[in-house]
Amino acid sequence: MTERALPERLAGLVALSSGEERADTLIRLTCGRALSLPPLPTPTDLPDEYTDEDAVLVAFAEQFAVDVTGIGDIQRERLMDVFGDNAFRVVVAIFIADFVPRVWAGCEALGLGKPGWSADVTLDRDTDPVAKVLGGLVPAVARLHDLDPVTTEVVRLRGAEAHNCRLCKSLREGHALDAGGSEDLYRQIADFESADGLSEAHKAALRYVDALIWSPSRIDAAVADGVRRHFSESQMLELTLDVMRNAANKIAVSLAADAPRVAEGTERYEVDEQGQTIFA
Repeated sequence: MTERALPERLAGLVALSSGEERADTLIRLTCGRALSLPPLPTPTDLPDEYTDEDAVLVAFAEQFAVDVTGIGDIQRERLMDVFGDNAFRVVVAIFIADFVPRVWAGCEALGLGKPGWSADVTLDRDTDPVAKVLGGLVPAVARLHDLDPVTTEVVRLRGAEAHNCRLCKSLREGHALDAGGSEDLYRQIADFESADGLSEAHKAALRYVDALIWSPSRIDAAVADGVRRHFSESQMLELTLDVMRNAANKIAVSLAADAPRVAEGTERYEVDEQGQTIFA
């Protein structure tokens, strides 16, 4: 994926739908409110009255955006009861409404504009967002290589911990290990500000990761300045998209589909030239 393709790809995500117009409106307005950011364009007005089914969707989307680790079995079961076979598509639509506004907020804070933003969006209710996100966006971002592999892995592991993705925490990317990544280094991520093994560039990136995850509407100028000090424009864009790519783990976490690959320790994997995950 080239930089020129990024606006088109992000715009394409914004046009994707859960398949239900009313659900799209509730999802987008709920995520925008939870993030204190402008929501993605909505296809219809907010309903005058909420049904019980609406309340289930709103509660799930809000918890997904604020802290996905707070979604429990009962909330998950209620969403499945309401949406049935369409539940996975609905959750992917929530991910888009949750994270594209974060990308735009991060890019604006870094002086990169809002790639793919448009006030005029026509929702596509026919295209499945699952394939576009997991089969399109995720490997496309993984094919970007302006960032070094250790920085990419440090950023991934910070997001894995924030979202408590058991699968992500059980994996270690091989190119990063070959480039100098190690368990000793990765253990320092948890308390990175006082870590002596992480570089100043790593720390600047991790501050930005935390801002995108926990306070995207309030990205401190000092955090943005730190990123600009250590990274080029193409690296900053990749860093922002890496946070989004990694945050796709929220989909699995929200559905309790994030079981680790191994019961103990970690497993090595690699991202190939197509951006696909290859396990050892």
